[in-house]
Amino acid sequence: MWEQHLVETARGIFEVFKKGNGQPVCITHLYSEFNENGNLFANTFTAHATVYLVNLRGCGNSTDDLSTFNYSMAHTVADLEAIRQALGFEKWIFAGHSTGGMLALKYAIMHPHSLIHIVAGGLCASSEYMHHPDSIYCIDNPNNRRIKEILTMLGNPQSSLEERRAGSKEWSLMSLYHETSYDKMISRPNSGKTVSKRLDYFSYEELPTYDLRPELPHVTTTAYIYCGLHDAQCPHKFSAEAAELMSNATLKTFDESNHFPNIEEEEAFYQFIADTFN
Repeated sequence: MWEQHLVETARGIFEVFKKGNGQPVCITHLYSEFNENGNLFANTFTAHATVYLVNLRGCGNSTDDLSTFNYSMAHTVADLEAIRQALGFEKWIFAGHSTGGMLALKYAIMHPHSLIHIVAGGLCASSEYMHHPDSIYCIDNPNNRRIKEILTMLGNPQSSLEERRAGSKEWSLMSLYHETSYDKMISRPNSGKTVSKRLDYFSYEELPTYDLRPELPHVTTTAYIYCGLHDAQCPHKFSAEAAELMSNATLKTFDESNHFPNIEEEEAFYQFIADTFN
């Protein structure tokens, strides 16, 4: 199990789950809530580092004070900086998957001197993935209508636990290259419940104008970018684009994976993470 800590910062109190030994690594997702079960993506770092899995503003037992701050990426990075400072680290590694990976790019743009390096995957540096027919979030994708229904259901507090579990399974299966990988995914302790208010902020307030591409060529932070070749959420070309734009980025492609290479090519993914610490 992961150790729960409440970290008092200048921007509020944040719930953080800690596990592992070594260099400090901060991991989070833009709209997920974690608990003592940790997270399957975060678990891959614990053999090499002390991982701080963060519940962002509005998630879990973290502050939800919106009187001054909001759920934007810029304010979220500022919250993470406040946590880093409260923990006493001069620098740390930041790692994120999907919108967590997008957040990693924003962090590298805003506070490069606070980062040892970033690990980021399954991402896009702009909203263009929403218009690519290979993405389930594009209206031209055959799964788009169903994913919208699932997201609406997950955002409805009156949805039953059975409905939520069935919808989450369907969403996961759309994001796996091998259907059999689902059994592996659910057989292990994990957390990362969708927080609808943060997802809604991202979807309706930030995503329409989200575009980090003009700023990425100026980023000098070392970046380890990765993606599954068959990613159905943020197609592979967008992770490749981000890596190409950054001067100190490398791209790792997982040929037998969709959105979750840490599950579908587990051994290769563990080696990829190990190599980022060499």
